[in-house]
Amino acid sequence: MTALISVRGLSRIFDVSKPWLNRVIERREKAFLTAISDVSFEVEDKSVYALVGESGSGKSTVGKIIVGLLSPSEGNVEIDGVNLATEADRHEVERVRADVQMIFQDPYASLNPRWRVRDIVNEPMAARGGDTNGLAERLLEQVGLSAGDADKFPHEFSGGQRQRICIARALASRPRVIVCDEPTSALDVSVQAQVLNLMSDLREELGLTYVFISHDLTVVQHMADRIGVLYLGRLVEEAPRDTLFASPKHPYTQMLFDAAPRMDGFGREVDPPKGEIPDPINPPSGCAFHPRCPLAEQRCKQERPEMRQLGDTRVACHLAE
Repeated sequence: MTALISVRGLSRIFDVSKPWLNRVIERREKAFLTAISDVSFEVEDKSVYALVGESGSGKSTVGKIIVGLLSPSEGNVEIDGVNLATEADRHEVERVRADVQMIFQDPYASLNPRWRVRDIVNEPMAARGGDTNGLAERLLEQVGLSAGDADKFPHEFSGGQRQRICIARALASRPRVIVCDEPTSALDVSVQAQVLNLMSDLREELGLTYVFISHDLTVVQHMADRIGVLYLGRLVEEAPRDTLFASPKHPYTQMLFDAAPRMDGFGREVDPPKGEIPDPINPPSGCAFHPRCPLAEQRCKQERPEMRQLGDTRVACHLAE
């Protein structure tokens, strides 16, 4: 397969300084938060690439940069060979942008409460000047709702039904790539299964490519073909799903797996995760995970590990062997 999405050296820094006058009075310097740092990976066409990690690891920031909601501080994203940041041909950029849609974490917050469902679902196609006649009704039926639901407002639906509306809206522009930012985390477990199965079916039927952002390893194991593990904005491990779950190389990945609930885990003795995720405004030197790592040595505190290949796995750890 060929890479549909190429992410190269992606970094994003936010200025979180207090207002100028406050800094003068309090004699403070400017403060910068590094949300992601030097992240690189590729997503193959018609595959599911998952990004996992704790809250604050930078997963959503990567997703928003891919869809163009944020611009990178460094690095670039190429989709279908087009660099959206440097491409001079406006029509080429618009063509590629139309191929990318996003499903957000909170289905109600991402739906306009004043609009009827028909207008919400039709909006991506209407923005492109396409034909929207009967489009919303067809898409609602495709995601398991009724065509008659097009006349209703978002507040008339349950959480799972709202997320189905979000999926229908994402499909309206006939995209090739959908970035899914925690699409089921706000839903009950039984509804999660329905939405995930729907997304799997649509992927097979329409040949979609997913960038799937989640902290739930059970969901990731069900959905993903390849998985990237983020920690404090850095990609620390990447591998095919089965390889990663069978043999995680990075101590952080191993900690995530040990902390995850398991069906066969009754009575097992597992040490709780040690420490808290560091302050991204003042990250630790060397390997960002070294303050919490049971294997850390002096080199880990001084030298940032580079991503390197170990079999099918890419890992950023001095002691991965």
